[in-house]
Amino acid sequence: MGAAKGEVMHIVLFKWKPEARQEEIERVMEALRELPEKIPGIQELTCGENFCERAQGFQHGLVVRFTDRAALDAYGPHPAHQEVVQSLILPLRESVLALDYEI
Repeated sequence: MGAAKGEVMHIVLFKWKPEARQEEIERVMEALRELPEKIPGIQELTCGENFCERAQGFQHGLVVRFTDRAALDAYGPHPAHQEVVQSLILPLRESVLALDYEI
């Protein structure tokens, strides 16, 4: 059976600046993978490097399944999420694309 009604999928695609080093990007992925331990409402979180030729230059992806929209809303400003965004992602990010939908 599928996921309970009301759960939310949050998908983010990352395109990194040309000068971003692989070890910096790997640190971003590691920090993202630690978020479920720090932020309530995350049911599942996966992230990784793209291998598809149709990604239009986006190099990494993140998929997070939340209990509901309220959990997604709390995730954005949560201090643990903001620490990853401000200190690790923003210095390396060229572009980002996000999409949220209810399942």
